[in-house]
Amino acid sequence: MNTKICLPIIALAIAATGCDGNKQTAQQGGIQVANLDTMVNPRDDFYQYACGGWMKAHPLTSEYSSYGTFNELAENNRSQLRTLIEGLAAQQSQPGTVAQKVGDLYKMAMDSTKLNADGMAPIKGELEKISALNDRSQLSAFVAAMRRDGFGPFFGVYVGADEMNSSMNIAVAYQGGFSLGEREYYLENDENTKSIRNQYEAHVAKMFELTGLDAEQAKKAAADVMTVETRLAKSAKSAVELRDPHANYNKMSVAQLQKEVPGIDWDAYFSAIGLKGLQEINVGQIAALEEAAALMEKEDLGVLKNYLQWKVLDAAADYLSDAFVEENFNFYGKVLSGKQEMQARWKRAVSTVDGVLGEAVGQMYVEKYFPAAAKERMVKLVANLQQALGERIKGLAWMSEETKARALEKLAAFHVKIGYPDKWRDYSKLDIKNDSYWANIVRASNFGFDYMIAKAGKPVDKDEWLMTPQTVNAYYNPTTNEICFPAGILQPPFFDMNSDDACNYGAIGVVIGHEMTHGFDDQGRQYDKDGNLKDWWTEEDAKNFKERAQVLVDWFNNIKVLPDLNANGQLTLGENIADYGGLQVAYQALQKAMAENPLGNDANGFTPAQRFFLAYANVWAGNQREEFIRLVTKSDPHSLGRWRVNGTLPHISAWYDAFGVKEGDALYLPEEQRASIW
Repeated sequence: MNTKICLPIIALAIAATGCDGNKQTAQQGGIQVANLDTMVNPRDDFYQYACGGWMKAHPLTSEYSSYGTFNELAENNRSQLRTLIEGLAAQQSQPGTVAQKVGDLYKMAMDSTKLNADGMAPIKGELEKISALNDRSQLSAFVAAMRRDGFGPFFGVYVGADEMNSSMNIAVAYQGGFSLGEREYYLENDENTKSIRNQYEAHVAKMFELTGLDAEQAKKAAADVMTVETRLAKSAKSAVELRDPHANYNKMSVAQLQKEVPGIDWDAYFSAIGLKGLQEINVGQIAALEEAAALMEKEDLGVLKNYLQWKVLDAAADYLSDAFVEENFNFYGKVLSGKQEMQARWKRAVSTVDGVLGEAVGQMYVEKYFPAAAKERMVKLVANLQQALGERIKGLAWMSEETKARALEKLAAFHVKIGYPDKWRDYSKLDIKNDSYWANIVRASNFGFDYMIAKAGKPVDKDEWLMTPQTVNAYYNPTTNEICFPAGILQPPFFDMNSDDACNYGAIGVVIGHEMTHGFDDQGRQYDKDGNLKDWWTEEDAKNFKERAQVLVDWFNNIKVLPDLNANGQLTLGENIADYGGLQVAYQALQKAMAENPLGNDANGFTPAQRFFLAYANVWAGNQREEFIRLVTKSDPHSLGRWRVNGTLPHISAWYDAFGVKEGDALYLPEEQRASIW
């Protein structure tokens, strides 16, 4: 499904799942010389020097638009999950058990004969209900029911921490409803964007033809979809504007919302999604809701019905017959991201089971694959990084003692999660039945939505995990002031029990420092130690921070990711600050660790400092297609891997010392032009 929920967590990278199980790197600990390209001068292109060998050994195949170390590890995890899931699918399990649910859902995803025989039958009833709509007054409750089913029309609603009262959950309304995700696809007029927009409209028409419409009817339906989605996009905030938490916090009573946005029957809407009697809500982007209401109130009902049917088609496409799956891939996979070949069915099936029953699968995963020793070593690493960040805060010349004291309080209050949750999710109320693959996806959407909605007005559960244990990623959540490192990422090349401190501090150590620094980046710094959106900075310190952060904005804005495309320094600022801070903090922690346990050069002659920076670069090794580069530059708050290395290291003085970088080298940056923040 293409619904985007604006949760406030700040992850290390996009979760990577589309990978090749045959691509495995044997890791015996330490720096792997085969990963390097020693024909390149590290002072001119450190990324190519550190990762060139890996990139050559892992060329993009037709299945991928991007393939990196995150993907490699995620694919290894998926192969492990396949073994667990297929084992359950091969046995007869007691109805209602997790084993039955996992096994049956997987078997339905794999049953191409039934999927193709069913065709569009699983969504026919929903499309007919939309066709039968003849009373505009029904729309508010109708689109709410669609939201619960996972279709995402017009705008979104979720329940999360109240950013001004972070111990309590609140309902949040936010912009959405346009399937391309980023508003710029509807508004910008460069040749590449126009081409994508035209191909998207053609894709919508083809999907309607698969439901039985003739070419002219389908073309009209697609034009209607573009009319609605373009209006929604115009009213939406940009990805950069969404990074301002204060501007996206507008708490009001439901009665006030009804006055400000009268075109929607909010009592009917909230009752239909399970929030009957709701008293207050945070409206993230009021202009987007006003435009949605204007559409629902005044746009031709036939146009709206075509739009609503499209939302069903778009959400369901991957769970129907091959014709729908292939057309969906042709646009979202090929056109938008540059993939040339669809993933194997088993990979898609495993991903679905993982998405629907994530913690149930995760519990099996950690029992079999996650060693207790890894968690123990991580606990020590996190403590060391926390101490190093505290020392760096104390030593900041540009920050007042008053703000330092509050920053140290926040650092000490970090809630650390490692490996897996202490309490596992209960899936007993989720029914997996033998009717259709899509029907089970709808039930899963209902189950997940009801689970979330039930939290409204209740205390925040700070022990709840926002990623499954098998996820190859990490995150910081500002409203709970937590850092989380799932078991999935605690493997080579990120964390290696066979590597020394120089490598582990350069890889997982920087990941830890990265997530900690998110608590003090341009967004995270606006939340206090309890997770409340509250200004705890002196005016002068805030001014100093913004000036210093602007150095990174300007630097990344000038990076050419393609000949005709620059990076977006404002969109990626938080992640760039976190990379910068993570490197500084982890390197300082390594120096303290080596004071107790000195390290020498390795067998290849690399010093501990050199191993640290090589390990960091290896984390971001990868290859990307041009389409993928354009997509993520427009939409992703993370810089591309090449620039997380070549864009960040010129601001790290210790890297200059480690590799003898000097004036005249391509990556040399005069000291007065380097960032100096954490």
